[in-house]
Amino acid sequence: MQIGLVGLGKMGGNMRERLRNAGHTVIGYDTDPEKSDVASLADLVNELEAPRTVWVMVPAGDPTQHVIDRLADLLKPYDTVVDGGNSRWTDDEKHAEELSKRGIGFVDAGVSGGVWGLKNGYALMVGGEKEYVDRLRPIFDALKPEGPYGFVHAGRVGAGHFAKMVHNGIEYAMMQAYAEGWELLEAVDSVDNVREVFRSWQEGTVIRSWLLDLAVNALDEDEHLENLRGYAQDSGEGRWTVEAAIDNSVPLPAITASLFSRFASRQDDSPQMKMIAALRNQFGGHAVESAKKA
Repeated sequence: MQIGLVGLGKMGGNMRERLRNAGHTVIGYDTDPEKSDVASLADLVNELEAPRTVWVMVPAGDPTQHVIDRLADLLKPYDTVVDGGNSRWTDDEKHAEELSKRGIGFVDAGVSGGVWGLKNGYALMVGGEKEYVDRLRPIFDALKPEGPYGFVHAGRVGAGHFAKMVHNGIEYAMMQAYAEGWELLEAVDSVDNVREVFRSWQEGTVIRSWLLDLAVNALDEDEHLENLRGYAQDSGEGRWTVEAAIDNSVPLPAITASLFSRFASRQDDSPQMKMIAALRNQFGGHAVESAKKA
């Protein structure tokens, strides 16, 4: 299958490689000419055969809106746009309506996998009309992990990004729990090998997970996380999750507390946030701040 891919950063670039490895033709565009296969969005669209599919992997908000506005002018009826970034689900509804007026389909795809997705595959949570989702199944099948799981058509437009938002809210709470446990272990005199305690949990325990594996990776690189500042950014999806919980009268005490803990990290050099920062760097390649800057 042939597809255009806009945004060739950490995830977009790896997605292009994974799709090509699966035999698909990918024409990529990025504002960085060294990464780009074509010189402009117009060139990308011209290279694609109808009906065209363009997958957008740029930051949420204004950058995504700008790309979709340009594609609305360039694409034709029966073409399809996929937003695979971390857009808010309410933006998806707006984009779908704008594109449908021109006969262009829209699919929102929540994508999880970070910098490990090239090797392990990407978990995909998709929203949109069945017609467009079914058309894209060869692409989804190539991106998802091997086996029966890792892909879901979650519902109508917006459902994919809403599901990914909740996924990230859960991720916040899980990382916070590991971070709190790590700080407590580091604080007591009786435990003198915290890294190996974490490693021992990787087999046979109910708290084993990929995040735990990544925590061990981080501790192998910096046993006491002394080289990190205790500062962790939030992506926006944690905030949206809490806002959606308020709108729907759903109690989310653990996720809400984990979000507020990140705000606290911006006031002091929090030991827990050293672990949060390390985990975000491990799974997503997110930037960390050196302790020397504190």
